[in-house]
Amino acid sequence: MPESKSHRSTAKRLAKKFGTEYNMGQGADINAQDVAIEVETPGTVKGGLKQLQGHQKQVYIAGTNQKAVERALERTKGTTVGVMDNQGKIVKKSTR
Repeated sequence: MPESKSHRSTAKRLAKKFGTEYNMGQGADINAQDVAIEVETPGTVKGGLKQLQGHQKQVYIAGTNQKAVERALERTKGTTVGVMDNQGKIVKKSTR
């Protein structure tokens, strides 16, 4: 599936905020020193957890909009994965 404009703009915004580059390849979209972030739209949240496997640092799913954040909160219940909005505001803290 082609990358959406909301995914790309959210990923670039968060990469800048965390002082790193947006990774368009496999793995987490943002891989900063202390945090790994996977940006997801409402339709792709389900697959986001797989992209964060293997990271020992804090990991987050960042939703591109409120619906994506809500779906991410549902999918991450009972996990160590945190959730943030498209501006980088933490909604659920990562416990890794």
